[in-house]
Amino acid sequence: MNDKFYSLPVEKQQRILNAGFRVFSQNTYKKSPMQEIADAAGISKSLLFHYFRNKKELYLFLWDKAADITAEYLAASRCYEGEDLFEMMERGMHAKIRIMCRYPDISAFAMKAFYEKDLAVSGAIQKSYREYFDRKAADALARLDPEDFVPGLDLAMMHRQIYLMSVGYLWEIFQRGEVLEAKTLEEDFSKMLAFWKNVYLKKQP
Repeated sequence: MNDKFYSLPVEKQQRILNAGFRVFSQNTYKKSPMQEIADAAGISKSLLFHYFRNKKELYLFLWDKAADITAEYLAASRCYEGEDLFEMMERGMHAKIRIMCRYPDISAFAMKAFYEKDLAVSGAIQKSYREYFDRKAADALARLDPEDFVPGLDLAMMHRQIYLMSVGYLWEIFQRGEVLEAKTLEEDFSKMLAFWKNVYLKKQP
């Protein structure tokens, strides 16, 4: 439960989280030194090990914390309510922009962690990701009305295509070594939303 970490003031928790997100997003798991994370957080290495027993525990904690933070912001933005898929996605975009303002490196970390190959952490990450994705995908699909979309559309396939295009967009940015700015995300995602609506929604007479 990481009680020692959660006993810290919120501001100090945030500093440690952001330090971990930043360092792990810039390196592989193996090449991310705990000393560098401690320095970025403004604490000693020994104190960092007081909160987390080892690097693996910290890494997996950050992975789970990134998911919890995202879910918290999405819920607050009512992204899990309603039946309009694209309205929910637009709310999600604005929620993620707010997350980026508080945790600038969280998206880069999540992307890096998803593709991490180190066997010390990759299995646990892929397992938790699959459980989370399957649960959220099932919930989203259950809310959709097939009558809103072009006749015969496979909604599950549509949902997966949209997800993969979104991930591909982020991966391309991170591969180029660019910093994802909130304004850029909003502009680009709005264009993608307009495209998806045009492709998938039933044309009104």
